[in-house]
Amino acid sequence: MEQTYQYAWIIPFLPLPVPMLIGLGLLLFPTATKSLRRMWAFQSILLLSIVMIFSMNLSIQQINSSSVYQYVWSWIINNDFSLEFGYLIDPLTSIMSILITTVGILVLIYSDNYMSHDDGYLRFFAYMSFFSTSMLGLVTSSNLIQIYIFWELVGICSYLLIGFWFTRPVAAKACQKAFVTNRVGDFGLLLGILGFYWITGSFEFRDLFQIFNNLISNNEVNFVFVTLCAVLLFAGAIAKSAQFPLHVWLPDAMEGPTPISALIHAATMVAAGIFLVARLMPLFIVIPHIMNFISLIGIITVFLGATLALAQKDIKRGLAYSTMSQLGYMMLALGMGSYRSALFHLITHAYSKALLFLGSGSVIHSMETLVGYCPKKSQNMVLMGGLTKHIPITKNSFLLGTLSLCGIPPLACFWSKDEILNDSWLYSPSFAIIAWSTAGLTAFYMFRIYLLTFEGHLNVHFQNYSGKSNTPLYSISLWGKEGSKISNKNFRLGTLLKMKKNGRPSFFSNKVYKMDENVRNLIQPFLSIPNFGNTKTSLYPYESDNTMLFPILILILFTLFVGFLGIPFNQDVDILTKWLTPSINLLHKNSNNSIDWYEFCKDAVFSVSIASFGIFIAFFLYKPVYSSFQNLDLINSFVKMGPKRNFSDKIKNAIYDWSYNRGYIDAFYGTFLTVGMRKLAEFTHFFDRRIIDGIPNGVGLMSFFVAEVIKSVGGGRISSYLFFYFSYVSIFLLIYYFLNF
Repeated sequence: MEQTYQYAWIIPFLPLPVPMLIGLGLLLFPTATKSLRRMWAFQSILLLSIVMIFSMNLSIQQINSSSVYQYVWSWIINNDFSLEFGYLIDPLTSIMSILITTVGILVLIYSDNYMSHDDGYLRFFAYMSFFSTSMLGLVTSSNLIQIYIFWELVGICSYLLIGFWFTRPVAAKACQKAFVTNRVGDFGLLLGILGFYWITGSFEFRDLFQIFNNLISNNEVNFVFVTLCAVLLFAGAIAKSAQFPLHVWLPDAMEGPTPISALIHAATMVAAGIFLVARLMPLFIVIPHIMNFISLIGIITVFLGATLALAQKDIKRGLAYSTMSQLGYMMLALGMGSYRSALFHLITHAYSKALLFLGSGSVIHSMETLVGYCPKKSQNMVLMGGLTKHIPITKNSFLLGTLSLCGIPPLACFWSKDEILNDSWLYSPSFAIIAWSTAGLTAFYMFRIYLLTFEGHLNVHFQNYSGKSNTPLYSISLWGKEGSKISNKNFRLGTLLKMKKNGRPSFFSNKVYKMDENVRNLIQPFLSIPNFGNTKTSLYPYESDNTMLFPILILILFTLFVGFLGIPFNQDVDILTKWLTPSINLLHKNSNNSIDWYEFCKDAVFSVSIASFGIFIAFFLYKPVYSSFQNLDLINSFVKMGPKRNFSDKIKNAIYDWSYNRGYIDAFYGTFLTVGMRKLAEFTHFFDRRIIDGIPNGVGLMSFFVAEVIKSVGGGRISSYLFFYFSYVSIFLLIYYFLNF
């Protein structure tokens, strides 16, 4: 066993050769590297699979022996300063490693087909492998400096992946927004790390916790300064895990490809903030008021994320706000000291949300065959509906993920969310009311997404394709060549074949084309996707390829069964508690998790009833809306009712406007921060040019004029000299006379 731990350093570095070799190959042998691009996807999946097997082996050993292993070596030694690098293998590390690798492998398999027609295929897999290295390095780090290094690498990968389609202005702005927002939190994290090094003289977790606890016990620290440093450390987690008020980057991050949303912005990267707080919990738990602050931020994020998801039209953006709300639940649990519940919900939510994002990717993929790669159309739930009979596997998987996130037993998220909700009653009744109410909102907005996407009849969007409407279809070019509008009269098959020959589809053109039904019939064979071995063409969406469906089916199994790992039947068979025993002991918590089944069933009935009520409201508002094309004007249920509105209608509109406009928080930042900073920069620029530079420039200018005057005086004429002499004497005599009069 000791020998196995000694080789644990390969966990973060095993995926690293893939991006290095891809970059070197594109530099030296670009043609050969691109022609063998499927080989790089296979290598990425293979190396990450080896890491997954190694991580599972370490986890099994920890469950059996409850051991923690740390290995460090000195990097910089200078007098009293020593900086060490190493790795720490404990239950928290093993949980995160398994989570990253299992979801990562499935997303990479899914991406092979999803990104197959993209020109950036190799770049995508290079970024994903580099992200896996960065995230695995983060969770295995043994000190704060090492965490900060990998923390920044994860941020770089996020920036690159969000802006993967960087030629689209929206994606470019989204990655910049994510980068700037996370830099705010990262700056606070750096200051917090330096502050605690000042207090304890160590970056290593074990030494840091031990020294700090001794200082707290002996009352040898300034609690104001310590609390400030703790808040700064927590700021890094606020930004990375999209907690209020630094949550604004997460919905815009959906501009990246859907596999990125599934891996980074649902399962792993946003969980880095939760991981950091869990890792530093022995530090936070002994600082007065900081735990209350963490729980307060968590409960605000829980409710805010749920309310902002209510009226979103973009399917991925709705799931993004759902992620934000669920991360708030995890942060709330950590703030309450419910370490086990927080990590349990981290696991169950990761698999369920990855299933939902990959399911949404399958929906988007099927929509793209109709509208081209146009996110405003292929991701807009308003333009969907009636997909059940066209993509049944995706529909059923999405339904299971939705039920899990709603907290319906026996699916995964029910067990973890129910623990958090029950613990909230013991912590604060007011927090509990908000948390339980949000559980109902979660069921409402998740079933809203499901109903708008899959249920009802085909709406006006699909009727355009069946010839029942003369409304033209406008699409971004799939062929990457800009030209004039295509119509039934000027379209020729030879032109299409020529466009097909010139290159693969490009998703970066902003040119729009008019395409009618005849054109669609000619294009469709090139876009057909196999459905379990049967290739067909259709004017309607149809199921994704097997390589996209396989990861979805595996995630269904996780969603169905991973929750049973945390069911505390008794202490002997509670695998999750055994797994987390060393970490729980660090928190001075009792690891006895025996359960009162009567209380459990009573609380479960209550939570399921709230979720069922939210589902019922969603069915009541949205099921009839999409029963026919004539009801399309009622699309969002909170739609404005006209000039004569009663008080309840005004409330509906206020809720709709609040949710659709993101709580006006982005507008606030844009008005008071972005515009304010520009005004401040303009004022500073004016002050610097006119005042700071203006004073010396003015002195120089005055010297120039004085010199010109003196130069004119010295003309060499005695009469002029005498005139000025007597003038000056007369002036001084007059002044002297009046002063002494």
